[in-house]
Amino acid sequence: MEAMLVWGLGLLAVAVLLFVVDIFVPTFGVLSITALAVAIAGVVCLFRVSPTWGLIGVLAVVVGGPALFFFGLNVMPHTPIGRRLVLGAPGNDDDAPPPAPDPLAEKIGSEAVVLTDLRPVGAVRIGDERFEALAETGLIRAGSKVRIVAIVDGTTLKVRPV
Repeated sequence: MEAMLVWGLGLLAVAVLLFVVDIFVPTFGVLSITALAVAIAGVVCLFRVSPTWGLIGVLAVVVGGPALFFFGLNVMPHTPIGRRLVLGAPGNDDDAPPPAPDPLAEKIGSEAVVLTDLRPVGAVRIGDERFEALAETGLIRAGSKVRIVAIVDGTTLKVRPV
């Protein structure tokens, strides 16, 4: 086997290896650009052997390059470093505003008066405010007193008879 053929095929193999390493250890394209340069050098070596080997090398780079690129795009988010790039570093929310307090969460534990029969959904009154409520048990008649035990779907109070 000719030395140039071995060099050409070897350089193409090194280019693939560099690109795969860049998937798992992101260098922000430095290894990918190096892999492209090594692949071009491999194709030049193959053309020096014969035009047939050169065209096989070009075809391998033209078809295999984009295939490897899309493979890398699919694999990268599933690697530990890729997850950090996509999702950000854990605990890096220093600039995020604190979450707004939930006004309904303050109602848990307080008593309310049933305005409409809860079958199991209806309305209750806490002070001067009216809220949608869900009875924890079956039917609760209007006028009954209930205690708020939870928040359902962020807008509905879950209640039980007092």
